[in-house]
Amino acid sequence: MPYTVEKLLAMTDAELAALFSAAEAGPVPNGEGHGTAIVAPGTPFTPEIAKFISFFAWQGKIFDADKMALLNKITVFGLDAILAHIARGPSWVDGKECIVLDYSKTSVVAHWVRDEIRLLEPGFYLGRVFWNKEPLIYFTLKF
Repeated sequence: MPYTVEKLLAMTDAELAALFSAAEAGPVPNGEGHGTAIVAPGTPFTPEIAKFISFFAWQGKIFDADKMALLNKITVFGLDAILAHIARGPSWVDGKECIVLDYSKTSVVAHWVRDEIRLLEPGFYLGRVFWNKEPLIYFTLKF
């Protein structure tokens, strides 16, 4: 059964954690991925928060697999900003391989942020955001 953003928005934190741990790293994506933030998983507010964030704050990421770098699409104006370095490495969740999106050396604004993504199915990734090594939120990327 294919995964959809709507299905993931209905999942609890424990379900998302299990899904992330069961997934493989997959290939480094290339191009523009439409993003959806998953905040307060398992609550009735999750879809509404996702819509709000998508409109006013974060719309996704633009990957350049050749340069192993990405930019985030942020704000209501769709600006491309906040550069990250892409690498493969062990997840802070379970130690298994993931694709790491590291802002520590590329961004003054987000230097304490690290994202990890894993492939759920072709063109669809589940991500985890960390703030100073503490898990913060989940997100999806659809290419």
